[in-house]
Amino acid sequence: MPEQPDRYLPREAANDVTDESDDEERTVVEMTGGRLKDAVALVTGASSGIGEATARALAEEGAAVALVARRKDRLDALAVEIGRSGGRALALQADVTAEAQARAAVRRTIAELGRLDILVNNAGVMLLGPIVDAPTQEWDRMIALNLQGLLYATHAALPHLLAAAQDASRGVSDVVNVSSVAGRRARSGAGVYSLSKFGVNAFSESLRQEVTARHVRVSVIEPGAVRTELFDHVRPEVRERSTRSFANIEMLQAGDVADAIRYVVTRPRHVAINELLVRPTEQEL
Repeated sequence: MPEQPDRYLPREAANDVTDESDDEERTVVEMTGGRLKDAVALVTGASSGIGEATARALAEEGAAVALVARRKDRLDALAVEIGRSGGRALALQADVTAEAQARAAVRRTIAELGRLDILVNNAGVMLLGPIVDAPTQEWDRMIALNLQGLLYATHAALPHLLAAAQDASRGVSDVVNVSSVAGRRARSGAGVYSLSKFGVNAFSESLRQEVTARHVRVSVIEPGAVRTELFDHVRPEVRERSTRSFANIEMLQAGDVADAIRYVVTRPRHVAINELLVRPTEQEL
């Protein structure tokens, strides 16, 4: 089950991000060394949970990190925190379900940080519930963020990732898509959510075949139950039923998934981890 990073905004209401690099839109701080020294990563859904933890993990490895999400105050605070630890971060307020904003975030990453080596598509929403009599606006939200947002960010980033893979300093680049155990196993009450995550897996495998010979590695991370803001937008009656099913297990923490992502992107150039399923030890399905 993926991270619930940000409040959903209708596409028509999310048009305030431009390429202008003013201080109200971004925060930049300096970076240090590590296994990803001189690399630049862009993480979507970076304002909380898995995205936030991943940004910290990549910064610890020496990467400069572009932080992309809708909650600017959270991004600014994280960028300052990374900077105080000796890292470098760029806070970019954007809604990736709006294609223009996804493209602007990538352009500004290149303009401010100079390149792009790693894309982590983490932004996602999980709105569980029966298909029968479902409020279809929930379906629209999941398709827009879990699929279209991922597609827009990936399409915008690919030319830069392909270029970075030819750079002798690292010789490889990475697309990491945060999917879910629900992308491998469909269950009652998660039909459209599973549809979106099966789609992420299918897209990732097709893209992998297309770009792997050019040293762009494509990886899917499939978390099981994670203790994050995941259930904030689930309808109360559905939330109660879903949380009850995980009440007696020790759930994953966001940092556990971030560690998996860190592992994937720090492998040697000749090693590609294409799929990584991470469940709590006690989770059966």
